[in-house]
Amino acid sequence: MMKKPFSIWLYLFIVILLSWPFQFWYVFKAETAFDKYFYSSLSMVMVAVATFVAGRFVFKDGFAGAGWSWGKPIHYIVVLLFALFVWFVPSMVELIAGIHKPVGKVAATHVVVMFVLRFAATMLPAFGEEFGWRGYLLPKLAGKHGAKKGLLIHAFIWWIWHLPVIIGMGLSNNDVSENQFVNVAAISLISIIPSMLHAVIFAFIWCKIKSLAVVTVYHAAFDEVRDALENSIGFGSLVNNWQMIVVIMTGGILLWKVNWRQLLLYKNQREKLQQQMN
Repeated sequence: MMKKPFSIWLYLFIVILLSWPFQFWYVFKAETAFDKYFYSSLSMVMVAVATFVAGRFVFKDGFAGAGWSWGKPIHYIVVLLFALFVWFVPSMVELIAGIHKPVGKVAATHVVVMFVLRFAATMLPAFGEEFGWRGYLLPKLAGKHGAKKGLLIHAFIWWIWHLPVIIGMGLSNNDVSENQFVNVAAISLISIIPSMLHAVIFAFIWCKIKSLAVVTVYHAAFDEVRDALENSIGFGSLVNNWQMIVVIMTGGILLWKVNWRQLLLYKNQREKLQQQMN
């Protein structure tokens, strides 16, 4: 049976059809913290479901070479340390310098337990995104458009996919303007560069180590170090500015300095594996 040629538009249609309803439910309907976590996580899982449907039944190109290796212990240590550097370090600076004071006393063990539980629960949703965006879509875009252009297209798509949540942030934020349309437009524009450069960081981890496991751990750690701290001691302006600067600088350096042609080599290896499996 002949395979249907891969179409980015059809793939995105499937992903958006299956995942965006849960993002919109998260933004407009979810009220409790559990509801918000559940629906945002479900939207991430549906990226994997949509990718499986596309790769298995629509394009029939499979998932060989998506990154089915465990990596090395040092890889997990490095990505965990980077997540801590982004969120934990500025949080401690705020506390020590008195820039931000939490409401009431928060036990360190409480924060750690909160992180561990949320981290474990977020592994599956994080895998959902990484399987779709990095393991499946990125090498296809690199093969069609060239390594760096494909990388940037993938990063832009990743930002687009988060638009329902970004819109929700704009609707609930009155810091810029009392006009909700202005807020949504401002938040959307401000988020493009850091979101795309963060996608570059994800892509670098996946491409360098060739491991969905490692990049999934980074994804879960980044989200849950943030959430464990935000929901316990809270954040001040330093944390938000710090994380944005670190992500932009790191992603920018990787985009500029890394030889992204390895994405093309990885695509070729993936195609050979797929041919062997067929």
